[in-house]
Amino acid sequence: MKMLVALLLLSALSNAIVVLGNDSKEQCSHKPKLDPRPHSVSIVEFGAVGDGKTLNTGAFQNAIFYLNSFADKGGAQLYVPPGKWLTGSFNLTSHLTLFLEKDAIILGSQNPDHWGVTDPLPSYGRGIDVPGSRYRSLINGYNLSDVVITGNDGTIDGQGSYWWDSFLTHTLNHSRPNLVEIVESVGVVVSNLTFLNAPAYTIHPVYCSHVLVQNISAYSPPSSPYTIGIVPDSSDHMCIENCNISMGYDAITLKSGWDEHGIKYNRPTTCVHIKQVNLQASTGSAVAFGSEMSGGISHVLAEHLDIKNSFTGIVFRTAPGRGGYIKNIEVSSVEMENIHTAFIASGQYESHPDEEYDPSALPILEQITINNVVGVNITVAGSFTGIENTPFEFTLSEISLSLNSASTSTSAWVCSDVVGSSKSVSPEPCPELKSSSDSNSLSSSITTLSSKGSASYL
Repeated sequence: MKMLVALLLLSALSNAIVVLGNDSKEQCSHKPKLDPRPHSVSIVEFGAVGDGKTLNTGAFQNAIFYLNSFADKGGAQLYVPPGKWLTGSFNLTSHLTLFLEKDAIILGSQNPDHWGVTDPLPSYGRGIDVPGSRYRSLINGYNLSDVVITGNDGTIDGQGSYWWDSFLTHTLNHSRPNLVEIVESVGVVVSNLTFLNAPAYTIHPVYCSHVLVQNISAYSPPSSPYTIGIVPDSSDHMCIENCNISMGYDAITLKSGWDEHGIKYNRPTTCVHIKQVNLQASTGSAVAFGSEMSGGISHVLAEHLDIKNSFTGIVFRTAPGRGGYIKNIEVSSVEMENIHTAFIASGQYESHPDEEYDPSALPILEQITINNVVGVNITVAGSFTGIENTPFEFTLSEISLSLNSASTSTSAWVCSDVVGSSKSVSPEPCPELKSSSDSNSLSSSITTLSSKGSASYL
């Protein structure tokens, strides 16, 4: 009966990929659906034991190897019943659905030997945490098509405390693993699951196309260092919707490679729609762009965001040496509460993968619009610190931020090396972002900044 329930749940979803253009608004308007897989097996059939103690890596690997034989026969489903299924790293295959039943919990082993080591991503040139290789993610996919990770509100728990402690004590041998990482794949769905305690990133689609992340919850504790929820990375045609994300660092971060490695790889993150999400980011930002953005980020719409109890609401991060661009971005219909800094744009993220980067490779930030934002208990409205002779460009409209007692009128907005315009913004933005009094057009009211500005708060 439970197997039938799993199939019926999947039948509500078609595996046809709709070819979409460059309009970010289209990405969530065509939901991919999955017909029930004609073949299904339970992880128990491969000797798995759901006691939370028995290591089941071999069972997952053997089950997926077996199910790969059905890839050209309509695909298959691996069913995970209720229980606690301890495992190390394993790979998915094409035309596969990994389905977690209610009260099914996949637990990541806390033994690093159970994760394995892999090469750094070519657009980064090294691991994020330490130079060299990186640990493989718990659930991996490489060069796949039509892969689904879903369930009846099952849970994937990375048990990340070992990795957080190793990061904080500088004892990592390789960069931390992620919870789910799908690479060079097309047609990816992640839905209807809870993700807990990722060692680093929770869901990391990299070099992917046509990705849907829907109806998921992701949580890592506030003290977890640099944990991030969803990371679209050099990926395109992606929808993130109806999610609840609370992380130690960023909730959602868009990336596209690091300095000369990202410039050379030259694959942007583009055509991304983020909508109807509840976000919390303890030490980072609810929605972040960069700082590794050397392949470019464009055509992103983030709307209907509920952001609470976060250090920053929306942030744009970059630095000389990144190259690339962040452009054609719209952030709209946002509610913020208990936020230190509502908006940050900084060109001073000076971390670099090595000494081979070109400091003259200056990033471009332009055509960035933020509108229809309401915030309460905000300390700093905005801090915009661009790059000298390469100012960032912003358009602000219909923004109302209620500042708390820790704020002062002189620190509500901090600006340097930025140009832009504004309409109906409170508190009143800095002069570089004010509309000219004789024009009703946002585009005609851009004012160029004096190079003498204040440093941003980071």
